[in-house]
Amino acid sequence: MGKIMLVDSHCHLDQLDLTTYTGGLSAAIQFAEDQDVKHFLCACITLKDFPEMMRMIQPYQNVSASVGLHPNEEVEKEPLTDDLIKLAQDKKIIAIGETGLDYYRSTGDTEWQRERFRQHIRAAQETGKPLIIHSRQAREDTLKILREENAASVGGVLHCFTEDIAMAKEAMDLNFYISFSGIVTFNNAKDIQETARSIPLNRMLIETDSPYLAPVPYQGRSNQPAYVRYVAEFIAKLRGIEFAVIAEQTTANFSQLFNVKLGF
Repeated sequence: MGKIMLVDSHCHLDQLDLTTYTGGLSAAIQFAEDQDVKHFLCACITLKDFPEMMRMIQPYQNVSASVGLHPNEEVEKEPLTDDLIKLAQDKKIIAIGETGLDYYRSTGDTEWQRERFRQHIRAAQETGKPLIIHSRQAREDTLKILREENAASVGGVLHCFTEDIAMAKEAMDLNFYISFSGIVTFNNAKDIQETARSIPLNRMLIETDSPYLAPVPYQGRSNQPAYVRYVAEFIAKLRGIEFAVIAEQTTANFSQLFNVKLGF
């Protein structure tokens, strides 16, 4: 295949369905590496599971991680900026998040989500680590808070992007990258496909968000990092360019955004 290198810029390795792998996580990572996926960013969503997640990925040099509390996770004690800064000191931590706003799953007064989001942005600024943003049915407030907190000073990525080209442009103006998951391969994802076809290649990342959102031809089944290849191949066809171009550019973008040296 030549020296193709892919990065899964957002996955949840601690939540993968490993029942099909007799070798556990090592086997899942090896399978992905066989598909040219050479680096993985394991995104944190619950702080109570953070120590176990870090223990699980510690042996793997090609696995990086983030620290953060997902906007839908309800906790008794909200993490403060200082709490996140302390947890971000581990050398494997390259980002803060995933954080953001999700009004699809949460109802009623959501001010706690917005305050949590602000704490994460401030932690990113203090640590100099970029943000991983989750935004669902919260477009205006997401952009508003990113502006108010000067999130452009650290930048980051809107992960699993499901909005239109207009929001993508606003996010890119704020120093953010746009990441596409397996959703881009779905038949009904026309707006997302148009965005993937249109944005500058130097602002694009790809991901699986595994074990969720498996791309075609595995839609509806458990997802895994190896399948980021299908996302890259689909976007290459959308744009009428070589798969290798998507692989090379998205890998370079990941390296630049997260300040990670990647090699074979």
